[in-house]
Amino acid sequence: MSRLEIHLWGALRPLAGGASSIFIEAQTIRELFRKMGEQYPGMEPHLRRGVAVSISGKVFRDQLDTPLPPDQEIYLLPRVPGG
Repeated sequence: MSRLEIHLWGALRPLAGGASSIFIEAQTIRELFRKMGEQYPGMEPHLRRGVAVSISGKVFRDQLDTPLPPDQEIYLLPRVPGG
């Protein structure tokens, strides 16, 4: 399993001790969210409301089983409502 660098948007940074990114081992978006909630309980409300994940520029919103490939840029983004 790869240790991934996950870049955080501004609202999540204080919940990670001010870090702009965190490192987590995860194979899918679902596993990433689960582990983030365990390691950073304050992020749980944000994760429940919905978070978009950008993997090398492609945004995933509800595809929780999407694999997280190593050596890719991964950013968490706030979900924007609407179509």
